Amino acid sequence: MAQQKITPFLWFDDRAEEAAEFYTSLFPDSRILEIQRYGEAGPGVAGTVMTVSFELAGQRYVALNGGPLFSFTEAVSFEVDCVDQAEVDELWARLTDGGEESACGWLKDRFGLSWQIVPRRLTELLADPDPVKAARVMKSMLTMRKIDVQALEDAYAAGGTA
Repeated sequence: MAQQKITPFLWFDDRAEEAAEFYTSLFPDSRILEIQRYGEAGPGVAGTVMTVSFELAGQRYVALNGGPLFSFTEAVSFEVDCVDQAEVDELWARLTDGGEESACGWLKDRFGLSWQIVPRRLTELLADPDPVKAARVMKSMLTMRKIDVQALEDAYAAGGTA
């Protein structure tokens, strides 16, 4: 298999291994690849986890225990394409456990990393060639935290009350 050209690199204070284990538990085709530890030269304490290489749904990532200098912001997030409401519900529940809900399918997990949990149907409805239907879907979505596919379908079909 060819080496991945671009790899997202995530800076954690000291919870990189915990985060990688959590994230790999969420998605099929995910695994921890390698853990590197700080040596005597530092800058971390010798023997502690420096980096964790892992895959999520076949995509490679690296997590670093880099200390408290930097933290995540909403300026970078991971969008998850969900096949149905059940997948949205499961990921939403697991990722918001210890984290926080935001608007329009966005959330922050317990590590402060932002995610967009997006049902595929939302993308399909927003792409409808009828701008009135697409606008009703957008208006409905803007009132939501976790995306509710049935509410989107209702807004699309009948105008909804949103």
